[in-house]
Amino acid sequence: MGVSEMKPGEVTLLAREGGPRVREIAPELIQVSGLESVLDVVVPAALKPSAPAALLRHREFDDSEFWRHIPGYEAISKETFLDFKFQNKHSVTSVDQLEKVLGRLVSPAFIDDVRAGMARAPMNLRLSPYTVSRMDWNEPYTDPIRIQFVPVASHQIPDHPRLTLDSLHEQSDAPTPGLTHRYHDKALFLPLDVCPVYCRFCTRSYAIGGDTDTVSKSRLKPNSERWHQGIAYLASRPEIEDVVVSGGDAFMLPAAHLETIGNLLLSIPHIRRIRIATKGPAVAPMKILSDHDWTRALLGLVARGRREGKEVCLHTHFNHSAEISGITRDAMALLFREGVTVRNQAVMIRGVNDTPAVMTELVRRLGYMNVHPYYVYQHDLVSQVEDMRTTVATTAEVERHVRGSTAGFNTPTFVVDAPGGGGKRAVHSFDHYDRVTGISVYRSPAVHADQAYLYFDPVDLLPVAGRERWADPAQHEKMIAEAVEAAGCSHLKVISG
Repeated sequence: MGVSEMKPGEVTLLAREGGPRVREIAPELIQVSGLESVLDVVVPAALKPSAPAALLRHREFDDSEFWRHIPGYEAISKETFLDFKFQNKHSVTSVDQLEKVLGRLVSPAFIDDVRAGMARAPMNLRLSPYTVSRMDWNEPYTDPIRIQFVPVASHQIPDHPRLTLDSLHEQSDAPTPGLTHRYHDKALFLPLDVCPVYCRFCTRSYAIGGDTDTVSKSRLKPNSERWHQGIAYLASRPEIEDVVVSGGDAFMLPAAHLETIGNLLLSIPHIRRIRIATKGPAVAPMKILSDHDWTRALLGLVARGRREGKEVCLHTHFNHSAEISGITRDAMALLFREGVTVRNQAVMIRGVNDTPAVMTELVRRLGYMNVHPYYVYQHDLVSQVEDMRTTVATTAEVERHVRGSTAGFNTPTFVVDAPGGGGKRAVHSFDHYDRVTGISVYRSPAVHADQAYLYFDPVDLLPVAGRERWADPAQHEKMIAEAVEAAGCSHLKVISG
């Protein structure tokens, strides 16, 4: 009988009479060097029951050759699959390629559904073999990874009436193409417009990837002249201390370009923090292990930054534990050993991570492999992905459950990136939230003290009364005015997308 199974009186008696030793309760520790002195210590009586196995699931990592269940990859060796060049060369970039790779795993009806979904999507299709292999093709409609990257027409619903293509107004705050300067001490630098995969929900669908049937993109191709214009602007603004290098995706920068951009930024005296942003560890973690030039470039920038009293870190983007495998664990372990700080920025997505159990497991798994859960974003208003958005109420409730489930420093901040350029607001910090109309009102005094910003819940998740009002265009401005007045913000300029 274990300590946790005993009644309080029995535990007290057992402890008093010399209860079980560490070696008896945890024999796996006998071979652990450094614990010899405690192996025969009597274990103090437990006051709480042992944690159920489900709470430790975040420690389990898939070390199998999981890609072999995909017909197109069943003959691929481990050595080949773990080569970043294989991942790049064999990226799936069309529905025809996806159908060929999946073969017998999916029905023709599902492929037709994908074709119809892609016809309306603002993002191209691009999937790494790793990403394809992490999806459950036995249940493709509910798989949390498929939902993020492969659209199906049968799940698409109309966009919110207030949606705009660049909902965060990044281009409005761009002094030069590919550079956004919104906060006085921070800037966003976009050196390229390609990614190792294309997320359906990408906020930058106005620029990232090639043109689609629905969107003609603003181009941000790699260009040293454009880069130098951005660097010159940053050098001329002494108030800027923090720069995010994103895109596109920094994973797609050749090592030499990553070094060039990083070293230019580090050479600017007033820049103290550089964040290299990439989805890469979630969709092609083997690059960190096999693209030695790129990893050395990153480590070199981190080391130079440390010598100069500056921080260079990696910001990445996991949304679900299923994206994480033993390969991911090994890649993150390498970066941790080399002193690289890695932070995660997730997005709250309907059917992916919008429950307390799923989000809590993700947060714990990230923490277990030394990735700091930094942000969870309320899903931005992005075209043709309304089926992926959740309500502010849902996100706030998930946050309540996650907070307290692990250490505070490993608990992400749940935020709304206020549409119209208000920046990140804690999801609970609204001045008013109407659950019937789905309108929440936020202020961002440090960005624009004279403005109020509105976020809109997806209409299909509203109560009947709210859906009926949004179905009537004459009600739209009335609902907004009501929310702004209730927030006490009628004297402010209202930004609503």
